[in-house]
Amino acid sequence: MEKSEKFSDYLFAKMGPPTSTTLNGTELPPKTTERSGAPRELTGYRRWLQDNLMLLVTLSGVLLGVIFGFSLRPLNLHEDSIMLISYPGELFMRVLKLMILPLIISSLIAGSASLNARMNGKIALRTLVYFVTTSFLNALLGIALVLLIHPGDPNLHNTVDRSTDKRAVNLLDSLLDLGRNVFPDNLFQASFQQAHTVYLPKPNILHTFNETLNDTTMGTELEPVEEVLSEQQAKNVLQPTLIRVVQYRSGTNTLGIVFFCLVFGTILGTIGEKGQIVVDFFTAVFEVIMKMVTCVMWLTPIGISSVIAGKILGVNDLHLVMEQLMWFIVTNLIGVGLYQFIIMQAIYFVIVRRNPFKFYVGLIQPMLTAFATASTAAALPITFRCMNDKLRVDQRISRFVLPIGCNINMDGTALFIAIASIFIAQMSGIVLGFGELVTVLLTSTAASMSSASVPSAALVLLLVVLTAIDAPVQDVTLLFAVDWCVDRMRTTNNMLGDCYAAAVVEELSRKELMALDAAILYQVIQNRR
Repeated sequence: MEKSEKFSDYLFAKMGPPTSTTLNGTELPPKTTERSGAPRELTGYRRWLQDNLMLLVTLSGVLLGVIFGFSLRPLNLHEDSIMLISYPGELFMRVLKLMILPLIISSLIAGSASLNARMNGKIALRTLVYFVTTSFLNALLGIALVLLIHPGDPNLHNTVDRSTDKRAVNLLDSLLDLGRNVFPDNLFQASFQQAHTVYLPKPNILHTFNETLNDTTMGTELEPVEEVLSEQQAKNVLQPTLIRVVQYRSGTNTLGIVFFCLVFGTILGTIGEKGQIVVDFFTAVFEVIMKMVTCVMWLTPIGISSVIAGKILGVNDLHLVMEQLMWFIVTNLIGVGLYQFIIMQAIYFVIVRRNPFKFYVGLIQPMLTAFATASTAAALPITFRCMNDKLRVDQRISRFVLPIGCNINMDGTALFIAIASIFIAQMSGIVLGFGELVTVLLTSTAASMSSASVPSAALVLLLVVLTAIDAPVQDVTLLFAVDWCVDRMRTTNNMLGDCYAAAVVEELSRKELMALDAAILYQVIQNRR
């Protein structure tokens, strides 16, 4: 009898205390978790603080940067002092950018290898259609807002540097450069250089001919060639002719690396068990990078506050610039707000059928990082962390969509280019007809998808649209004064567009993902047998 009682006590101890506090009228002892030595699960505001600690850290960095920046402006600090204030932020940016390349390579190869080739094609097509559609909607929204608000003031021409330097750019060159970067001829070169088209003066025939005469006559006096040629011939020879030349500039060609990794990962997934060790290797690399990101995130208050304070202190005449271009900034801000809080949420709700604002709140931390760094690529490590850990988006989709969207999905850039091009036309007194507006719509959409994920890249693409509608490209110099502010607004659109694209593509691909999970489970069961 004594043994049976001990055995029953043992069973009750293994099962744990029951949910009720009484048994047959007898009060039970307290639960083991209620003892003083056992950890208690946090509830209420303590649970909320624990779950959102990193968000509060990031937000504090943004607020401290704004406060310090505006507080130190009256002191008129020396350039060296501003550089020292910006230095921690520079190091923070460099560490984040250091992780971009290994993160993109590991995520794309591991993500595309976990899907079959047919799935990769379907997901890529859905992703591309979503990106083109949202960029088109942003360009259309920008045109509507700039025509309605009309921020362009011809009096602003007095503050613009009216230089006569014109840069030869067109949309065809941008699209061809996009193709050259998607298909790099050297993968190692793609890690630090990008291909781009420049216009250089054609070698002067007259200058070459004169040099040849000087070399052959050895001091013999001859009549200058300019006097022998007719006036029209001399004019044609003396005027330099610009020719296209493909050169390389510094910067990671992420598009080429993305394309190679997609193809490599897709084929890797087709060879079965032979390639599993390679898949496991890149999966481990991805997990290591994400742990490194977690460590770096605790430096966010110092890094982000330093970046923002340095930008605010670096603007020469902040009040004058804001006063002159206030309506341009307001137009961009309204466009960003309408897209983020209405259009994007409506797309998410219609397709995913869930609360879109709950998804939006979960992305505040990477959005603040993108705002501070003005780069979608720099915020990519933190975006991955939130999408995978907090929002629970399928990692096979997020690893596939986010690196691609980081390079070709520029919703905020399309919005900015459309607004800025018509703003400059209004400022110059140019009335755009329906055909010119359609040109702005199409070129803004196309140019935004060839944008680099670096700060202020949109100003270079703006020249393409201005050339297409024959607007003065010199007036772009005015926008440099406020681009540090507007760039951060549009970067949040770019980053959120990638995240919402991943959620939408996951919902549209749910049947294929479930079928793939079932096939993997069946294969595991077969192997165990």
